[in-house]
Amino acid sequence: MQAALDPTDDDIDRAHDYERELRHDVMAHVHAFGDAAPAAAGIIHLGATSQFINCNAEAVIHREALDLVCCKLAGLVLALADFAKTWRGLPCLAMTHLQPSQPTTLGKRASVWAYDLSLCLSRLERTRNDLRLRGVKGATGAQASFLALFDGDGVKVDALDTYIIKQMGFSAGRAHVVTGQTYPRVVDAHLLSELASTAACVHKLATDLRILCSRKEVDEPFGDKQIGSSAMPYKRNPMRCERATGLARFVMSLAQNAYDTAATQWLERTLDDSANRRLSIPESFLATDAILDLMRSVAAGLDVHEAMVRTNLEQELPFLASENLLMAAARLGRDRQQAHEVIRQAAQQAARKVKEEGVKCDLIERLRGESMFQGVDFNEALDPSSFVGLAPQQVDRFLREVAEPIRGRYKGRVPALNAPSV
Repeated sequence: MQAALDPTDDDIDRAHDYERELRHDVMAHVHAFGDAAPAAAGIIHLGATSQFINCNAEAVIHREALDLVCCKLAGLVLALADFAKTWRGLPCLAMTHLQPSQPTTLGKRASVWAYDLSLCLSRLERTRNDLRLRGVKGATGAQASFLALFDGDGVKVDALDTYIIKQMGFSAGRAHVVTGQTYPRVVDAHLLSELASTAACVHKLATDLRILCSRKEVDEPFGDKQIGSSAMPYKRNPMRCERATGLARFVMSLAQNAYDTAATQWLERTLDDSANRRLSIPESFLATDAILDLMRSVAAGLDVHEAMVRTNLEQELPFLASENLLMAAARLGRDRQQAHEVIRQAAQQAARKVKEEGVKCDLIERLRGESMFQGVDFNEALDPSSFVGLAPQQVDRFLREVAEPIRGRYKGRVPALNAPSV
């Protein structure tokens, strides 16, 4: 058996032939292994079941897959953290309900993206660390076949369980305490839901960047010879973010499969989990791997157009500054309610003129001429840096308390960045 552990192409072809005849994948390999090790053919798989093979092997595969996903997700978080550090203090127009709101900084916005993903990283790390083997449990989880092999000696059954756990690279006790025929399929629900949550955060990041691209404030990397549209040569479409959004939506949709599978495992098990899991689990990992590669390449090469960021902010600043002007007038002894009414009327007139004539907002010029605001320092009230609160300091705190610990945990483990092909 030891000499035949590395299958040849002929062994694999033989297993395919057996499967066509037997209609059972594991038994096909048992027979092919028996052909390669004929002296052991009579005891191969003795006491075991298909799910002794599948469930234990899948735990190893899922752990390795989660390791890779966590390393790539850490790389994305750190790329966004570096971007946040660079732009920590650049004021920009914030949006709530996709409408102009109190300004923030571009670095603060990036830190929010990165923080969301860091929360996903923590959950994926926990999911990885919580993985357990099925161990040696037998056909329905009662370990009856193994008890028979050891002539009723339950201590030896437990010893075999411990040995198998160690041999498969898990620490002592890292097997499920009780199972049916498979490991609990709710574990797959946990797994796919965490991948789906990560995809949801990537979807939000990619969508936000697509919005910023449309406002001409930020662009994703764009090759010198890259074509945005076959019909419109001037187009610079955010195709990587669009692709990541579509793949993220696919990952999010697959979580429902795991919930349905966990919910329909009648009694000790029903086989309708098998075909579904062979698609939903690997496809979730593969698509997640792709979107993390895509978005890390984007985050590492974002092109910021500072002038446009300032222009978009300054266009709305007169309206956003109204509260500052109101408070400044009140400090000079003016009636707050009367000042509010003056601003309200002037703002309505200025907004109407902008919409109807397409001209620059003249709200500030209107208010400068009002006696209610004589003596108010308009330059101070309109300083963009006065609107962003503690946003730059929040970036610093994120870098210190979240990004740097991740950088330490994943030092030397983040894969090299390779720009994905179009």
